[in-house]
Amino acid sequence: MRGRQALAQEIRRRRAGLPPPGPGPMHGPSARRRRAGYLFCLPGLAFLALFLAYPLFYNVWTSVHDVRLSGLLGGAERFNGLDNYRVVLDDPAFWHSVRLSLLFTIGSLVLQFTLGFALALLFARPFPLNGLLRALLLVAWLLPPIVSGTLFRWLLDAESGAYNALLRAVGLDALAHDWLTDPSTALAGVILANIWVGVPFNMLLLLVGLHTIDPELHEAAALDGASARQRFRRITLPLMRPVAVTVLLLGLLYTFKVFDLIFVMTGGGPVDATRVLSLYVYEVFFRFFRFGEGAAAGLLLLVVPLLTGVFYVRRLRREDAVGGST
Repeated sequence: MRGRQALAQEIRRRRAGLPPPGPGPMHGPSARRRRAGYLFCLPGLAFLALFLAYPLFYNVWTSVHDVRLSGLLGGAERFNGLDNYRVVLDDPAFWHSVRLSLLFTIGSLVLQFTLGFALALLFARPFPLNGLLRALLLVAWLLPPIVSGTLFRWLLDAESGAYNALLRAVGLDALAHDWLTDPSTALAGVILANIWVGVPFNMLLLLVGLHTIDPELHEAAALDGASARQRFRRITLPLMRPVAVTVLLLGLLYTFKVFDLIFVMTGGGPVDATRVLSLYVYEVFFRFFRFGEGAAAGLLLLVVPLLTGVFYVRRLRREDAVGGST
């Protein structure tokens, strides 16, 4: 009986023009390749679990417990729910750090992008020593932030700084200033250093975007009588919008959590004039040893980068969907 049923199914399969049945989903070469792929992913998954997932979950656990240095050594951590978040949100120093972080981020992003775009437009045109100058500009981005911070701390030093020495050399002694120890100018000093670090990164990505624009579009517009300004406004800017959004989002992800550059230059001072949110978290953790509140502040610090990352991923998926449909 089973033989007749199998024969009938084979006849129907051949009449329908269907391929012969292959091995089951858990057997055959494709299944072996799938299992091999899972095995190759295991080291990466283990790395993420050990160095990303575990610290994040432990930080969440710490943020809902009263963890201090004495309790940490004795192992007596008391669950206190959202009390740590309430303490942090009620702290005026936290909101002062949020305001400084926003000023630092906005000031850095606007000038980094503007200068990076101007340099990208410059280097998009061929001229002598183009490649050498581009390579020299990338040095600022390749240097560790600690080295860049130390360099700018020396440049802006009141007594032996190169910037004040230059002002005095050209007869502008009145403009010489104690840049990093004056609360009114310290934030501008660290913004200047961060701009110097970030401009090459912006220039590099925007230059790649400029090279993707078909030059025939500019040639056709020039033949139709469009000026250079009109071509820039009508062709370059609209076609560069996706790249510009990506550059700004990546810059926001990096700039909002900058710590080492500011820590080396000012340590958050003077008088908390440069204590951005990342330095506030550091002080709560390692100066006052209030680990629960520090963990809560650290998670609040992740809000802006997390929202930015979600928006960036959704934008990439939307662009991929539009590109696939076209």
